[in-house]
Amino acid sequence: MNQSPKPKFMWLVRTKIRSLHYSYQTEKTYAQWIKRFIHFYNLKHPNDMGAEEVTNFLSHLAVARKVSPATQNQALCALVFLYKKVLNTPLGENTIDAVRAKYHKNLPVVLSVSEVRNVLSKMHGLPKLMAQIIYGTGLRKSEVHRLRVKDIDFDRNQISVRRGKGNKDRPLPLPETCKDDLNAQIEFVKQLHLKDRRENIDGVELPYAFERKSPNVGKSLAWQWLFPSLRISTDPRTLIIRRHHVHPSVFAKHVKKAVEETEINKKVTAHVFRHSFATHLLESGADIRTVQELLGHTDVRTTQIYTHVLNRNPSGTLSPLDKL
Repeated sequence: MNQSPKPKFMWLVRTKIRSLHYSYQTEKTYAQWIKRFIHFYNLKHPNDMGAEEVTNFLSHLAVARKVSPATQNQALCALVFLYKKVLNTPLGENTIDAVRAKYHKNLPVVLSVSEVRNVLSKMHGLPKLMAQIIYGTGLRKSEVHRLRVKDIDFDRNQISVRRGKGNKDRPLPLPETCKDDLNAQIEFVKQLHLKDRRENIDGVELPYAFERKSPNVGKSLAWQWLFPSLRISTDPRTLIIRRHHVHPSVFAKHVKKAVEETEINKKVTAHVFRHSFATHLLESGADIRTVQELLGHTDVRTTQIYTHVLNRNPSGTLSPLDKL
């Protein structure tokens, strides 16, 4: 008779993820897929399963659930991690022969300059500043949320991205338009920080090395989130009560509302501002390698997707209909 996995099992999974310093988002994603895999086989313990069960599960996602290739690959990565890092029984190369999800190459949604202007005109406060920074620098949504006060360098006109995707740092030019609002935002953070110190709130979350070597650094102004939450909350990993950065849903709701007010018939997310940043730079004549560095892409082929949506006719000719 198969026994249900003990609650301790998922604790082991999370502990292993944290010991490797994976992001909290990766932890949530991997844990979700591992739970789905276990429940798919009626709570059968992963120790009693292997490559065949993983193959069938991934095929089910592609055939029955019709997930995207990215989603299927996400599930595969989670299960490979489970068997290799947690159970110490790697699945082995070429043992997974699942039905692959159908790949469809989607062109990025891009706003025109006037559409960006219209959307921004409907926004205000912190969400507007975040949107301006994403469009002005090409930051990912997760990167703008994780900016700290120390990452803004007014003297050098630079924003520093720390531990971005791929755990890489990169410098970005600071948009002149944002300077006054950024100064005001930092002053707001300073007042909020002073309030936290008076109330003896624990310092903000720090990267692993700093958390271990200099735990009090999290109480300094320099390390405070540039876009902090107005509420104190419990850290889901450490259970420490502290101030986190503003929740991503706040920005998403404001963008959605602004787009509805402008009546733009496009699905606009934070990433669309990043897409627009890259496309508009290329349209203005920027070198693709420069855009690649600004976006933090490892492979230039990822950046080249934006050449397919440039605001110009690729053939340089008029449509026959326009000649009538």
